[in-house]
Amino acid sequence: MKKRILFVDDEPLVLQGLQRMLRPMRDEWEMEFSDSGAKALELMAADPFDMVVSDMRMPGMNGAELLARVMQLYPKTVRLILSGHADKELILKCVGSTHQFLSKPCDPEAIRTTIRRAAATDDALQSDALKQLVGRLGRLPSVPTLYSEIIDALHDPDVTLDTVGRIVGKDIAMTAQILKLVNSAFFGLRRQVSSPAEAANYLGLDTLRSLVLSINAFSQFEKVAIPGFSFPALWTHSVDTGATAKAIAQLEDADRKLADEAFVAGLLHDTGKMVLAANCPAEYAEVLRLTAQEGLVPCEAEQRVFGVNHADVGGYLLGLWGLPVTVVEAIAFHHRPASAAVKSFCPLTAVHVANALVHHAAEPSPADEPRLDAAYLQSLGLEARLPIWREHFQPTATPAVP
Repeated sequence: MKKRILFVDDEPLVLQGLQRMLRPMRDEWEMEFSDSGAKALELMAADPFDMVVSDMRMPGMNGAELLARVMQLYPKTVRLILSGHADKELILKCVGSTHQFLSKPCDPEAIRTTIRRAAATDDALQSDALKQLVGRLGRLPSVPTLYSEIIDALHDPDVTLDTVGRIVGKDIAMTAQILKLVNSAFFGLRRQVSSPAEAANYLGLDTLRSLVLSINAFSQFEKVAIPGFSFPALWTHSVDTGATAKAIAQLEDADRKLADEAFVAGLLHDTGKMVLAANCPAEYAEVLRLTAQEGLVPCEAEQRVFGVNHADVGGYLLGLWGLPVTVVEAIAFHHRPASAAVKSFCPLTAVHVANALVHHAAEPSPADEPRLDAAYLQSLGLEARLPIWREHFQPTATPAVP
């Protein structure tokens, strides 16, 4: 079935240019074009689209406002923004409601590649089995109020890191968790950080937001007792994977955005495992039995028991939260990276390798070998980099969620 894509721009010449540029994609996409946010919402109300690609600066309703409305009304719609270099203030207003940014001017191939990538990730997370499973789960991690407050603060162009730090400081439990983690060996800071404002300045907003999301998600389930399953151990593994993924990205001279997205994806990559274990303890006990007695890796055992695996569940849920396509892609495909649309080094690559290295360091065994897709690395021309990543890998003693 063709993907339905809506392009929104108030400039008629820009829309005409998009129509000409994307004409070769008519066999793959069903496209419509709108010259205002209000008209776009009318079209969505008549027949929702799979994806909306909007210009940033438009009169009446700008792109940030439009995509915030689309997220509220149609959370499963993929949301992309076209932004110029002068749109930094407006871009802040899109944090949390936009899956991907495209810089203007944008060449046709960049638009096609980005849309195909987003569509491929979305397609992978739309199976009936996955939707049915998520639909019957009674306890799903909620987006914390604190996270929403941070997003709201970012809508103010004059917001400072100190202001965000003060918002975090209002939540005593979250503050304690963040300071405990920042002052651990994980971050390797040479001095003690004593306030969330200092933490915000040291970590940066992307890392701070991801910590708020992940700590909150784990804290919601930490008291669920499942024989053979440890939420603190899963947290430790997740933090180590995030740190290792970021280190791998830095070894590849990736820009800060890619390295930060690798960290976020690594930190959240096993969210689906936590959700499955907390909601279906009896079924997950069977998953643990299959891994212990039949030597299956968790993904294989989950597939046998649930019909889907934790990567599918995590990618689906976090996609609804509005995380970037690159982060959702890394979470959804971290056990099968060759299935993703992108064929170059990206956060997915870093998280896939990091997850394998961290698992092997914790429990060295031949069963870890299937976790690393050597053919995928070879297809990217990166097989020679693996020994270098291994050489620099250092597992950290990270604090568990109390």
